Amino acid sequence: MYENTVVVAIDDDAVILNGIVSVFKNECKVRPFTSAETALKFLEKNDADIILLDCNMPPNMSGFQALELFKQDERLKKIPVIFLTGETDVHAEATALLAGAWDYLRKPFEPLSLLTRVKLQLELNTYQNNLEEKVLEKTEEVQKAYRVLKERDEVMLDMLAELSDLRDHDTGLHIIRTEQYSKILADYILANPRPGYELTQQQRNDIVKAVKLHDLGKISIPDAVLLKPGRLTPEEFEIIKTHAAEGAKMLEKAMKHFGGEEDTLLTTAYDIAYEHHEKWSGAGYPRGIAGEEIKLSARIAAVADVFDALTSERPYKRAFPVREALDIIYQDSGTHFDPYLVGIVKLHEKEFTEVSEKYRS
Repeated sequence: MYENTVVVAIDDDAVILNGIVSVFKNECKVRPFTSAETALKFLEKNDADIILLDCNMPPNMSGFQALELFKQDERLKKIPVIFLTGETDVHAEATALLAGAWDYLRKPFEPLSLLTRVKLQLELNTYQNNLEEKVLEKTEEVQKAYRVLKERDEVMLDMLAELSDLRDHDTGLHIIRTEQYSKILADYILANPRPGYELTQQQRNDIVKAVKLHDLGKISIPDAVLLKPGRLTPEEFEIIKTHAAEGAKMLEKAMKHFGGEEDTLLTTAYDIAYEHHEKWSGAGYPRGIAGEEIKLSARIAAVADVFDALTSERPYKRAFPVREALDIIYQDSGTHFDPYLVGIVKLHEKEFTEVSEKYRS
């Protein structure tokens, strides 16, 4: 026991307090109190390493009442409490321990027994505190390592998304614009939840990050088809349509490697890649699902992707002005697109226009 160890002793019997002071006079500092109220005032501004607490102190606050107050304080509840009592009831010890006492000692106590019990509880408390610190350190190390791995994975996914986009476009700006359009839609839903349209912050973040992988499957499409300067034949268009399922297959493999459905980013990317060409009416591909059968993330991606396609020049088409592209989106509300999402676009025409103008080469 160290000289700077502080023992707070609380007992309404001055003889007992004097005995405690005598036991520890060569070991550490003792702060004696004849009532729990005065001890609590001391503990408000001072630290203690262990508390010796009398169970019964009529007519003042009892030890059990004092212990309840200790447990409500984040600092005090960590201090070991040993109950001292003259009770001979066989159930008294169990009652004290169940109430939260660390140990229980009957009065009159043997000095050596008290000294030994206090030293043991101090050692256990020090061990527990050290263990908690080590667990915290290890937890922080694991969390840091997880963050590093997560960031690395996201960088790799970004590179993969850019690679797939560059095969189909002159610059990587298509995925940036699509990401920004999706962000506008997801932010509105996050801030204005309604049945069927509710997102957590994590889900919103996953959608914004994952949407850039919507055309990942185009990596599997032959250049002769993907980069054809003119219109596609029906057969070639069927080949192009396979990119949705192919992208989903690639992401499914990644999910199995990186922890399955627990990786919400990859799960969201899978949903978007697989379903972003589905239509509200059920006339889309690859599965022909309709309405709310289509994941909300994929419905958001569909609006963002088509709007950007309309406002971008392709070898086989001109770039539509933003106003004309918006009108096309509105006309396809309830057939191609989720009507509620189209309503959000109408509320944010200015933001969609700004993104379209800002991110152009």
